[in-house]
Amino acid sequence: MIQPTLPLDGACRCGATRIRITAPPLMTAACHCTGCQKMTGSAYSLTAMVPAEGFEVIQGEPVIGGMHVPRQRHHFCPRCMSWMFTRFDEMPFVNVRPTMFDDASWFAPFVETMTREKLAWAETPARHRFEGFPPVERYEALMAEFVQAQAGPGA
Repeated sequence: MIQPTLPLDGACRCGATRIRITAPPLMTAACHCTGCQKMTGSAYSLTAMVPAEGFEVIQGEPVIGGMHVPRQRHHFCPRCMSWMFTRFDEMPFVNVRPTMFDDASWFAPFVETMTREKLAWAETPARHRFEGFPPVERYEALMAEFVQAQAGPGA
């Protein structure tokens, strides 16, 4: 796995809304849920879980879109409506769509979630697969393994 060079900037499709991360991702994922399929118009959504304090919007004012539910807010560019990131109440991270970054060559999903809803042909190189979301008690070990994989062999 490749570790991104920080800081890492990105933008929506039209460039009106720009973001930056200054902390390495805690983990990466692909979600196969039907909600993500509908919001992306694709087989799954991609996520880089970034510590909240290492994420910022540096240009523009994103709007809430997607599902309007308590504790989960999907943020979109108000001009081109690109789904850029998701914030969760009570969670210390932001789920950023890695394809928004100016350089996404480092990205690969480490886990894939909601595989019970995946399209039969949709495959990723993820190391771990979950029919739903990983059990809460697994996150710490998954994130530690992700960090070790990012550090490379012998680290």
